[in-house]
Amino acid sequence: MAGRHLQTLIALVLAGFWGFGVYFAHAHGHLRFLDRVESTMTDVRTLARGTTVPPDRVTIVAIDDTLVKQGGSYPVARGDLARIVDAIAKLAPKVIAIDLLLVDRGTDDGDDALAKSLAGRPTAIAAAAVFPESRQSIAAENDGPLARLPRAEKLLLPLKKFADHAEIGIVNVATDRSGVPRSIPMLFRTSDRIEMSFPLRVAALAIGKEPTIEPNRLVLGERSVATDADHALPISFYGPSRTIRTISAASVLSGEIAPDAIQNRIVVVGSTVTGGGDFFPTPFDPVMPGVEVISTAIMHLVAGDGIVRDRTVRFADGMIAVMLAMILVGLLAWRRSAVGLIAAGAVVLIWTAANFFAFKEGIWLSAAVPVAAAAPPAILFAAVQLWSGRRRAQYFAMRSKLLQQFQAPGIQQWLTRDPNFLLEPVRQNAAIVFIDLSGFTSLSERLGPAAIRELLKSFHALVDKEAVACGGTITSFLGDGAMIVFGLPEAAADDAFRAAECSVGLCVSAEQWLTSLPPSIASRLGFKIGAHSGEIVASRLGGGSYHHITATGDTVNVASRLMEVAANHGVELAASNELLRAAGRDCALYKSGVLTGPRETRIRGRSGALAVWLWRSDLAAQGGEGISTW
Repeated sequence: MAGRHLQTLIALVLAGFWGFGVYFAHAHGHLRFLDRVESTMTDVRTLARGTTVPPDRVTIVAIDDTLVKQGGSYPVARGDLARIVDAIAKLAPKVIAIDLLLVDRGTDDGDDALAKSLAGRPTAIAAAAVFPESRQSIAAENDGPLARLPRAEKLLLPLKKFADHAEIGIVNVATDRSGVPRSIPMLFRTSDRIEMSFPLRVAALAIGKEPTIEPNRLVLGERSVATDADHALPISFYGPSRTIRTISAASVLSGEIAPDAIQNRIVVVGSTVTGGGDFFPTPFDPVMPGVEVISTAIMHLVAGDGIVRDRTVRFADGMIAVMLAMILVGLLAWRRSAVGLIAAGAVVLIWTAANFFAFKEGIWLSAAVPVAAAAPPAILFAAVQLWSGRRRAQYFAMRSKLLQQFQAPGIQQWLTRDPNFLLEPVRQNAAIVFIDLSGFTSLSERLGPAAIRELLKSFHALVDKEAVACGGTITSFLGDGAMIVFGLPEAAADDAFRAAECSVGLCVSAEQWLTSLPPSIASRLGFKIGAHSGEIVASRLGGGSYHHITATGDTVNVASRLMEVAANHGVELAASNELLRAAGRDCALYKSGVLTGPRETRIRGRSGALAVWLWRSDLAAQGGEGISTW
């Protein structure tokens, strides 16, 4: 038991180390394949959560196919964009955010018109960061809280005449390997400057206060928004395209919109033109316009309804990774393995439900890291347990088979069910049959040990066959004899009947066995059988190191003495009147051989006489050759 506990403890410690190692390696940029798994699981959780209604804070004015058909070109002319801005401004929005890159010169009239439209109004224009690689890796140098910011090679800024009249924000998003936007960096750095993201700049304009950047969070006025370790804002999509209210720019120009769709709201102007290229796959929609992705981030900032994945959540991921691995291994190591397996399955279901519930409530706990941390040690430990269990089962099966050779199967089954069987003696009725070879002692002097062993082995085999066939229990082989009890492990109404059947069967089998032996041996051997029925005392006997199940009492002694009666009268079998009366007229003693009696016979060592029946086979009654009963 101590060894088992030590093995379990070692398995728990190793599982904990594995879980921590997986979490640590992933947190430091390794095990990137887990990001793909996490992306898939995040999509599943998002779809299971379903579409949610976004707060009514943002309206998208889409430069869509309808507007392009009316204007005849794309990108839309700066003069047309200026008219769109003017039409929006008349409806008193809180902020106008232009999610378009205005980096190239247009016509002088168009650029001047747009610059005039932007002047004096709360507006923000998108810029873009250019990175030296297609995928930006986060630097790990330790130079303060801004060390992990995405480092851009250069920035694509709007023309100066536009930038002079509007705030500028970087519009880049962070996608996973499948292209799904998962977060938006709130800050970007170049070699000499740090710029805010476009959503953060728009949110700051809407609130009217500059944001405060703190580790793991942004403070926008009275609102604190949790961010990831690199000041990235995780994205949680509300639904498919147009879940956030979207209005065609053509409708704005024609005045066919309700004023309350614009008034006192953040209005984001962006492209949704088919083939425009600014689209991203999301869990809900394979082609969501980039302007809606940006609008989702703006909504998270101003409404505070985004999903949280900050340092605290990541620390919780590490704790879950370690604890889940250790709990599953501990449950699988439970002594009652079936219960442990069910409990382990229940823990997995509880964790899955808790993970989904947390996601639904806006907390993005990792699903891939705990699975990678818990599954390998749990599977490995379960496989070892299964292998060990099979080895143990084979060992006990071998022991059980071995013990069956030293203990009757019926007794063994009872001891398996009730280890305390017959610890206290029990009085009950039973039938006892004794069989013993005659002349065996003198024969042993002539034959060698090997021949005697083979002789006894064949004799014991025929006794065992007849006893088992009749449902008797051999409590002991007494050298060249055996004691068979009918009534163990529990008494039955037909014990005497089966004892009579067994007695006749033993006589027939013993005669055939003697006939098969060489004449020199058969002529010196005989057998005798005594059978009696009555009350016995069933109990365990033995010392501290060895117990055996047996029967004692007068009934046992009488059955043993009846073998002498059989020998004295030259018959194979002597059975008491009690046995025949209990066995009934249908027993084998009445159906075969020659049965005489009852005779009042004195039993050695016992006062009084006993009514005894004598039985001999037909062959013995006819004076068959080569068979002796004494």
